[in-house]
Amino acid sequence: MSSSLDRPDLTEAADLTARQSDIRREQHRLDLLHRQIGRRREEVGGELRAVLSDSSGTAQGRVERGASAVRLARQLAGLDAAESGLCFGRLDRADGDRLYVGRIGVPGVEPDDDPLQIDWRAPAARPFYTATAAASQGIWLRRHLHTRNRRVLRVDDELFTDASAVPEDVQLSGEAALLNALKQSRTGRMQDAVATLQAEQDRIIRSPHTGVMVVQGGPGTGKTVVALHRAAYLLYTHQRLERSGVLVVGPNSVFLDYIGQVLPGLGETSVLLSSVGGLYPGLSALCEEPQATAEIKGRLVMADVLAAAVRARQAAVTGPVDVQIGGEAIRLTRRFLTDAAARATSDGVQHNLARPAFREALFDELADRLARVIGGIEAGFEEDLAAQVDVDALDRAVQEDLAGVFGDDVAMYDLRAQEPVEFAQRKADWLYALPRDPVARRLMDTLWPVLTPEQLLTELLGDSGRLAEAAPQLTEAERRLLLRGAAAPWTPSDVPLLDEAAELLGHDDRAETERAAARRAAQDDYAQGALDIARGSRGEEGTADVEERLHATDLLTAEQLAGWHSEADLRTVAERAAADRSWVFGHVIVDEAQDVSPMTWRLLVRRCPTRSFTVVGDAAQSSDAAGSTSWQQALEPFFGTRWRRELLTVNYRSPAEIMAASDRVLEAISPDLPPALAVRTGARPPSFERTSPEEFPGRLAAVASELARQGEDLRVAVIVPTADLDRLAPAVTAVVPDASWGVDADLERRVVVLNVRQAKGLEFDSVVVADPQGMLDGSPRGLSDLYVALTRAGRSLHVLSPGPLPEVLDDAAGEAT
Repeated sequence: MSSSLDRPDLTEAADLTARQSDIRREQHRLDLLHRQIGRRREEVGGELRAVLSDSSGTAQGRVERGASAVRLARQLAGLDAAESGLCFGRLDRADGDRLYVGRIGVPGVEPDDDPLQIDWRAPAARPFYTATAAASQGIWLRRHLHTRNRRVLRVDDELFTDASAVPEDVQLSGEAALLNALKQSRTGRMQDAVATLQAEQDRIIRSPHTGVMVVQGGPGTGKTVVALHRAAYLLYTHQRLERSGVLVVGPNSVFLDYIGQVLPGLGETSVLLSSVGGLYPGLSALCEEPQATAEIKGRLVMADVLAAAVRARQAAVTGPVDVQIGGEAIRLTRRFLTDAAARATSDGVQHNLARPAFREALFDELADRLARVIGGIEAGFEEDLAAQVDVDALDRAVQEDLAGVFGDDVAMYDLRAQEPVEFAQRKADWLYALPRDPVARRLMDTLWPVLTPEQLLTELLGDSGRLAEAAPQLTEAERRLLLRGAAAPWTPSDVPLLDEAAELLGHDDRAETERAAARRAAQDDYAQGALDIARGSRGEEGTADVEERLHATDLLTAEQLAGWHSEADLRTVAERAAADRSWVFGHVIVDEAQDVSPMTWRLLVRRCPTRSFTVVGDAAQSSDAAGSTSWQQALEPFFGTRWRRELLTVNYRSPAEIMAASDRVLEAISPDLPPALAVRTGARPPSFERTSPEEFPGRLAAVASELARQGEDLRVAVIVPTADLDRLAPAVTAVVPDASWGVDADLERRVVVLNVRQAKGLEFDSVVVADPQGMLDGSPRGLSDLYVALTRAGRSLHVLSPGPLPEVLDDAAGEAT
């Protein structure tokens, strides 16, 4: 039981009795809320079953039913999610009103009753997060309810008026809800913070969603909490976002696992969580690569390189092309091919979509030449003539002369239009035959191949000649870093390049559309046959007035009957968006945004052309070579000056004693960035230990094991230099067998071994920072890597070094001893 703000006229026993009575009253209210939620769940479930079982109506009706099914399924998911921690707060207003605050709004028992509970995102709930003694906003008491499995365990009260004004039936109790939450052990998964959001966080969460807002905050200031709760808030206040969805981009798959349950726990299914490596449908790009390579791939110049690579596949020949078709030798001039390619791609038509126009021009030219050759014109004559005379210019000159004599009737004197019937027939025959001729098809595929983004990038980065042609602006050394084998796995920095290639290539879906139309036509034909049989059977009834009766076939069309078996798309917005590369989101939230490369920003802007962004990060933690240490540098190429910045200033994760070590590193990174203010004090100072290189792996494992034995509910992270993960992780697991590590490290294990990139955005009870000098030496932004590692701990920090400590930690180590 927490400590209380006792009134002097109550004894300790009376105080306990009053608390128990208060908890019983709140339990009664919570039971009422759950009963009402249960009734609402039954109502929505019944509506959903009715919609899913209805197969009647028009195509438009089926679409509407599908939308209704998605809406109802989302409501049901929200009701289920609210089951845990349904109500967490109460506001007592000076005017006598009392408001309960929770995960969702709960209507009154009767239609005209006031709501039993308001949603935490509703404007009326805002004082729960922002009221203070100096600015009470009409609130005299704020109560935090701590519940588990539908039971009220404890209440904490905050009073915004003089204690003498408190009614007799109200017992004050209180340990601040935030500090109580901070004392809890980590679980390996982030929990939502709807009950403990602080005023500066709430202000940012409720900011207007238009434009670009940058949220700058040091470690532990709740940047990710703000990002996720902002997504939930925007979906609540802007209903249209439910249709387009919100994209939340995190740094890696470990981070996504860590935050994955927060939004579903708030009942939101219209948010897609993804790392950059997951933003290309059908591809999971998880493999790491050298930072130098990733930095080059992240440059904006790669957009020009890819555009040049596509142009190089569009009839980009250096001389004439000779081809043998139908026993005849045909030479296509470079000029013809260049002009045909230019016409095909005019108006910015994408490569694959321009292919039919180029094919038409190519086959028309081949058919024309073959018809003339077979008709008796010497094969070499026309080539020689084309080489010496501009036939089109000569024809225009003749037409202009004739126009002076015959005026508007000049078209009848176009000698090309007066070709013999025999020639026209021969050309038509060739136009029919060429698409089926293997030589012509191979020629077409050589001059203008159908390309996938994967094929284009694989062939570009696998061929030094192609790469040199497409990327002359890169140095030879930089091009060598980009070369990769055809079977090499995809990396996160490849995804923006694949997305850019997809934009340049386009997708010709005409064949797919034709197949779909054929399937629909076949279904309609089958349905029509069934109706015809049904109509024919009416004559078998043997009654005189059979023709006068109204039959089902009189009310039903073949299209309607065929549509009965069409399934509604019940996927959530997030599921549909994840499968569609061209999906446009209503809002994009980017976490750890300081590490986002320019090419990734280019991809994200395509995902949200309205440029409605929340950008969350810390410039001091920019450890990716492709990232940026300046928001202006990162954002201006895409948003100009149309962005605003908000600051988070309070560190809720690490006690002041632990932050003392990282503050020295922050000062070395950027003296202009002030450290966040730690809200807690009283922890043990960090420990610093030095071993020999030979003893280091074993000692590292021993320290991790010792920390894990301190409590079953504690989570321990061993953070190592990226280059040493494969060496040090097995040493730890040899002593702590259930420790987890790797690409899919399980954060719910008691001990987890991570490199710095994987540790970003995470928090643990205890952290062991292994080889700080190795972190400094192993990255071009080693100070930022070390800063990230030092700021993950919530209770204790241990620094273990296989040699002298870096100079930047000397002062901190001296103070700790």
